[in-house]
Amino acid sequence: MKKILKAALFDLDGVVFDTEPQYTEFWGSQCRLYHPERPGLEHEIKGSTLTQIYDRWFSGELEKEQPVVTRRLDEFEAQMRFEYIDGFEALIADLHAHGVKTAVVTSSNQPKMESVYRAQPAFKQLFDAILTSEDFEYSKPHPDCYLKAAARFGAAPEECVVFEDSFNGLKSGRAAGMKVVGVATTNTAEAISSFSDIQIKDYNSVDYNLLLSLIIKH
Repeated sequence: MKKILKAALFDLDGVVFDTEPQYTEFWGSQCRLYHPERPGLEHEIKGSTLTQIYDRWFSGELEKEQPVVTRRLDEFEAQMRFEYIDGFEALIADLHAHGVKTAVVTSSNQPKMESVYRAQPAFKQLFDAILTSEDFEYSKPHPDCYLKAAARFGAAPEECVVFEDSFNGLKSGRAAGMKVVGVATTNTAEAISSFSDIQIKDYNSVDYNLLLSLIIKH
């Protein structure tokens, strides 16, 4: 049976948008405030969902601070810059020209996405589906989110390619049984190499034929 590439599934931060340096700035300010004993904590929590961050670092005595941090985060995200990683829009156009479905699969919530839509009014037109934290029962690294995205398109896992930058996201794509492209924005290419089939720094060297070769080769 001929192998096909039916869907390309993208995480959001650090994959579609080059936002990771901004989040490092935000979490650096909060970590210095609440965990001065743990310098560099903002780098440790990269790729974690807000729930995971709260469960680990803002429980017990700090639980009462969660609403305060959430409000600050919402305010921060409302004024963030959302700039596409180089070559991304061209890749999407190439995929659509070859009949490949595209989806965002993100742990971000709807308020965050409203900020994205305001900053990039054409964003929704790039994707056939946008799945957010409200759509999933389990967070990455569980495969739930990517399996739900594939099901949305009637695609089998082996017909999908996942684009991820964080360790939890890469593990989620792998656990879903999909081909995984590691985007070296949050972590180095070397660090994510064992969790991904290929590693890229941007999309300038990525096209439909390269992604199809991943499906066919493995």
